[in-house]
Amino acid sequence: MSDSIRVLLVDDQELIRVGFRLVLEAEADIEVVGEAGDGTAAIVQTRALRPDVVLMDVRMPGTDGIAATEAIARELPESRVLVLTTFDLDEYAFGAIAAGASGFLLKDAQRHELISAVRAVHRGDAVLSPRVTRRFLEHLGPQLPAPSSGEDPTVSLTERERDVFIAIGEGLTNTEIAQKLFLSESTVKTHVGRVLMKLEVRDRIQAVILAHRLGLVA
Repeated sequence: MSDSIRVLLVDDQELIRVGFRLVLEAEADIEVVGEAGDGTAAIVQTRALRPDVVLMDVRMPGTDGIAATEAIARELPESRVLVLTTFDLDEYAFGAIAAGASGFLLKDAQRHELISAVRAVHRGDAVLSPRVTRRFLEHLGPQLPAPSSGEDPTVSLTERERDVFIAIGEGLTNTEIAQKLFLSESTVKTHVGRVLMKLEVRDRIQAVILAHRLGLVA
């Protein structure tokens, strides 16, 4: 299917890859285009296959998921990374998020959670719960750079774009922002793109971090 979500599975355990493949390929809009057993292979496969979503384990021998995520985010930003982790407060997962992942998912996630996460990342939404966002900021906050100048970086935003930015900072998806602000999802998607461009942030994760650093989100 030309309009399907193309997924690359990365995990050093073959049984886990098989399990995820069975779940994902049961969906009409998702296609597993390849597999990799370590970070180096993940980078090579991503370059070759250009998947929409990379389902990435972080703890692997050799090149781990953090290094692989950083390389993919830098070289192939159109391929979004969804990190797999065993623990919801895994510092390895936080490292991968800081490296450019769009969120993370527990390996024991329910079937519907896995499918929803893949679709959300493909849409451009971040997959981070408010609890995880708080913990992430506590863990990496001191290492994150402040805005490049003393000026408020949000001054270029329109009033509506500022509302959308704050909603992103609250961890809301495009659907939730649309409901909250009484907008269509397509309009929200347009606003999100403009917000990221004007604030010069790489993705929604960085937008969340910036919103917290500016004190716009409690």
